[in-house]
Amino acid sequence: MADDDTDFLPGDGPSSGVSVSLTAGTLQAIRERVGKRGVSAYLEKAAQRQIERDHLDELIADFDKVNGPADPEAVAAKRAKLTGTASSAAGAAA
Repeated sequence: MADDDTDFLPGDGPSSGVSVSLTAGTLQAIRERVGKRGVSAYLEKAAQRQIERDHLDELIADFDKVNGPADPEAVAAKRAKLTGTASSAAGAAA
């Protein structure tokens, strides 16, 4: 069992067993992807991705508090530049 006084980053430290409840359909979909023996590793990676998303959401919220929300047209233009697709804002301006 892990020492409760030790801080670990997501993905680090010893493994610890927990019980989780999933709907039958979700569990079936996971097992179809990774097999019965891959469920724990799949859920570990999924939890790590969720933690990363939560941290990103917190960073965005903090940024918005300081700077205000991002300009939707500027975001669309940057997205179009990154993806190489025409944005609706850029298409309307052309």
